[in-house]
Amino acid sequence: MEETKKELIWTSVHSTVFKDSENLEGKCIKIEGYDFNQGLNYPELLKSFIATGFQASNLGDAIEVVNQMLDWRLADEPITEDCSEEERDLAYRKSVRCKVFLGFTSNLISSGVRDIVRYLVEHSMVDVVVTTAGGIEEDLVKCLAPTYKGDFALPGAYLRSKGLNRIGNLLVPNDNYCKFEDWVIPIFDQMLKEQHDENVTWTPSKLIARLGKEIDNESSYLYWAYKNNIPVFCPGLTDGSLGDMLYFHSFCSPGLIVDIVQDIRAMNGEAVHASPRKTGMIILGGGLPKHHICNANMMRNGADYAVYINTAQEFDGSDSGAHPDEAVSWGKIRGSAKIVKVHCDATIAFPLLVAETFASRSRFHC
Repeated sequence: MEETKKELIWTSVHSTVFKDSENLEGKCIKIEGYDFNQGLNYPELLKSFIATGFQASNLGDAIEVVNQMLDWRLADEPITEDCSEEERDLAYRKSVRCKVFLGFTSNLISSGVRDIVRYLVEHSMVDVVVTTAGGIEEDLVKCLAPTYKGDFALPGAYLRSKGLNRIGNLLVPNDNYCKFEDWVIPIFDQMLKEQHDENVTWTPSKLIARLGKEIDNESSYLYWAYKNNIPVFCPGLTDGSLGDMLYFHSFCSPGLIVDIVQDIRAMNGEAVHASPRKTGMIILGGGLPKHHICNANMMRNGADYAVYINTAQEFDGSDSGAHPDEAVSWGKIRGSAKIVKVHCDATIAFPLLVAETFASRSRFHC
């Protein structure tokens, strides 16, 4: 009797611990990493990420989503009854691609990611850019003087005494911003004159385009945005050194007006009037650029593709940390959209993503 009881307990425990599994063969990717016995092959190494697990797999998924975004053409969609004659033409349908919105925070322009953004804008690989004030001014300042590598542990009081500003482990001398002031104030003077004499209405995006024109430097992504007619939106234009310059200018030459209402119409219009195109979002970091792009896409019932790369967490309810699925609840991303968030520093993840998407299909790729 005692033996039977023990056997029953053993059988129950054993069946609980070793519960029969669902067969995943053919349903899921098998986890396996890159085999360096095959030699060093960077494209194959990056392709292996999707089967590596954790954030490597999320980056692999992001690469797939961006490639789907870039591959899409209107010709992939069925012709609907309400299509115009132009939209029924096969050649036209093959030419219509996804509208790509790129957003990033200022720290990425302070870093070397600026050069990757410049590459994308230079070759018209993205359609709309959204950033912060720092994402504008840091691009321009770098045309005037360099940013340097420092250390996260450098003490603030010491750096202040030396006239050095720290952005993470980057150092920006105060002199850089003095050069920026000397460069930008005369441009504001001319813009004020045009406002008075020619009745020009300035908006943040028009001001940014003017600065891109005036910097006339091929290392600047704003120069290429101006040259390629790619709009750069920044609703928080005064939140940075650029705001300081506008503040100083307002004392010496008051009256310059920057109209943000025209820009919200223009930004939302980029999404609303994207049809029959699909829209895709690639957003590095959080905050204002992330929400501004998502909110514009809400006006068209959501984006069709979304890739987030940031290290923010969602436990505090912040928009920065919110997963793409939260944006689905607002109608900022469609329920049918291809979405992924990569929990990673964008200075690591974004160059790798661009290498396996935009750059790998570019005619400029060697």
